[in-house]
Amino acid sequence: MLYLVEHFYSIQGEGRYTGVPSLFFRFGGCNMRCEGFACSETAANGVTVTGCDTVYAVNKQHFGAQWLCIEHMDELITIMNGYTLPPQVDVVMTGGEPLIYAENEVFTAFVRHLVDRGHRVTFETNGAMPVDFERFPVYRDCVFALSVKLSNSGEPFEKRVRPNAFVPIAQQAKEAYFKFTIDRGSIGENMEHEIDEIVAHAPQLQVYCMPMGGSRAEIEANTEAVIDFCKARGYTYSDRLHIRIWDANKGV
Repeated sequence: MLYLVEHFYSIQGEGRYTGVPSLFFRFGGCNMRCEGFACSETAANGVTVTGCDTVYAVNKQHFGAQWLCIEHMDELITIMNGYTLPPQVDVVMTGGEPLIYAENEVFTAFVRHLVDRGHRVTFETNGAMPVDFERFPVYRDCVFALSVKLSNSGEPFEKRVRPNAFVPIAQQAKEAYFKFTIDRGSIGENMEHEIDEIVAHAPQLQVYCMPMGGSRAEIEANTEAVIDFCKARGYTYSDRLHIRIWDANKGV
């Protein structure tokens, strides 16, 4: 099954293509929970769930009522056709974790459709799900924002750092880059060591760091410390423009 949680036309708020008009498809489901990020969302049944800033796209138990089951690629094309879009607009696959569907027939057909029509397709991924480039060569024509999770996510090392998954992406995709989520409380020698250990597996990739948070206030509280960290380490600072502008991470 392929589940779509939401879709929206906005600007890319993070990473290499910040500010670029993009059509987002947010898919449901993830291989991680990232409760260390401590963002919360209250479901329709009144239950508050803690996790990443898109926990509603991770927790099917409490938010599944808003997940749409997609059975045919034409359903996704119909959604695209409902927007007034520039030619060859950027398309971003996000989640949750979109690469849990990396071998799904409908998903791969849609990616092929987009690439064949000249769209730049970006996957926002935690880098822990492998991609079979031999079976699905279309992924070689895509961009991968590798948001490999650090210890501040609350996930165990062996689950969140999987070089066997992200190194082939770094080597075979058209473009890839690292994008780490940082909070001011975790910055220090251990954080530097964590990032060094991950980046050593693909040192050719550019490193972006962005402030943790699901609201404007949380982003602003971490921004200056993350900028100082980037200046000290030679990394590229990435804002989270959509949150800073709209104070939300849902549907904007």
